[in-house]
Amino acid sequence: MKKLSVSYAMCAVIYLLSASAQAQPVDWERWLASQIKQHPDIIAAREQLQGSEATADAAEQPLYNPELSSELEQVGEENNYRVGVSQTVDWWDRRGAKQQQAAFIRQAAKAQYQQQVMSKTAEALSALVEWRASNEAAIIAQAQKEQLNALLQVAEKRQKAGDIGTIDAELTFLSLSKQLAQVAELEVALQKAESRVRELLPQWTPEKGGIPEDFWPSEPVSITNQELLQHPYVASAQARWKSIKEEAEATRRAAKAEPTFGVNAGRDGGENTVGLTFSIPLNVRNDYSAETRVANRAALEAEARFLAVYRNLRFDWQAAQAAWKRYDEQYRRWLELAHGRVENSADLLESQWRSGDLSTTDYLLALNQRSESLLAGISLEKHTQLALTEVLLHSGQLRAVVLTATKPLN
Repeated sequence: MKKLSVSYAMCAVIYLLSASAQAQPVDWERWLASQIKQHPDIIAAREQLQGSEATADAAEQPLYNPELSSELEQVGEENNYRVGVSQTVDWWDRRGAKQQQAAFIRQAAKAQYQQQVMSKTAEALSALVEWRASNEAAIIAQAQKEQLNALLQVAEKRQKAGDIGTIDAELTFLSLSKQLAQVAELEVALQKAESRVRELLPQWTPEKGGIPEDFWPSEPVSITNQELLQHPYVASAQARWKSIKEEAEATRRAAKAEPTFGVNAGRDGGENTVGLTFSIPLNVRNDYSAETRVANRAALEAEARFLAVYRNLRFDWQAAQAAWKRYDEQYRRWLELAHGRVENSADLLESQWRSGDLSTTDYLLALNQRSESLLAGISLEKHTQLALTEVLLHSGQLRAVVLTATKPLN
């Protein structure tokens, strides 16, 4: 008679949950980076980066162009004319402040782009984790359904033989009916998870699989204050603050009057003439102090936002680290408990049910608990890896993928 032990697919799920279930392709991170670069959000971010680069180039240019002037006058039979060139001088070196600002604009733009790539990478990793968990859960549910189908056939034969009552067959039928609904729900969840991964990674297929186990760090992730300052999220806020600070300095210098010098030549009354001109604005009606105050306040606001970003990221990383440690501890404990027991428990339960030592009700309950235990392991693995993804994002450890993705822009 056909045994009702767990199917090969369910055994495979336990293997997938082990720490060394999947080998890492050498170029997996490079493949992931190439997929991230193709996403429309990253393409848009790259164009935004190029636009910021152009803004920085514009800020570095000289502030004033020379001006050409001409004058023509007819007095009697004489044609008088004059041609001149004038140049406003950047007396207070506003351009120097603008050049400093341009450097910070570039830093902020590159850090912001790296942060966007990191966020999209974390999104893709989370989607792969969700897909793998959904795939394993669907395998378990499908195997449970097949097992209940086989159990129902055996129960019906035993009922006809008088070994068990009608109620046992009915209980098996009810359990199978419930399992069909669960299979449908898990398969729909799997389809949604697969669509999400395909949206993020255009060339991904289920055959490509999930995240290689070697991708995850084997030790707790630590981060120093200096490393936190280099995190793209913090670095971008810091560079924006310094950029606005230099803009405030440029505004302060712009409030000061700057002279304009000129030279002209021409003819007047039949005589050649040469002249020099000088002009300077008189900031008596408007000294532009209000604009300076606005710029200074904007710089102070940007500094406060930078400090807030730095502080928030520190606490976010600590919270993610604590969550990961909790999940990892419970997941490792589950692996210890499940190792070698799930497979053996199926044979033991079936043997006791066939011998009459275990009622059909208790047998079905035990099978259900066994399935829930497997699903609990999948859930723990999923939440452990999702929490670890958050740790890698908040600590900046995903920069390796980011640097691969941003290499063509260097």
